[in-house]
Amino acid sequence: MSVVVRLPAQLRPVAGGRREIAVEATTVREALDALEARHPGLKERIVDDEGQLRRFVNIFLADRDIRFLDGLDTPVRDDETLSVLPAISGG
Repeated sequence: MSVVVRLPAQLRPVAGGRREIAVEATTVREALDALEARHPGLKERIVDDEGQLRRFVNIFLADRDIRFLDGLDTPVRDDETLSVLPAISGG
């Protein structure tokens, strides 16, 4: 299944400047693995050493935060969009 992954500006230099990348995957985890295969070093900016989503990174499937779904094991369907977004905080 082809899934489009949208990357924030901070990650685009690692992805050759690309804003969106289509990958073959059935889960969010597989999509990240496919990104890593094409652009080494990208996945480590999204997940930690234990393979968990970094706390300052959010991933949305359509408009739903994967943390409230099945996390990295959330299934994806053909032509869905994953958006990787940095967490924003401030006061």
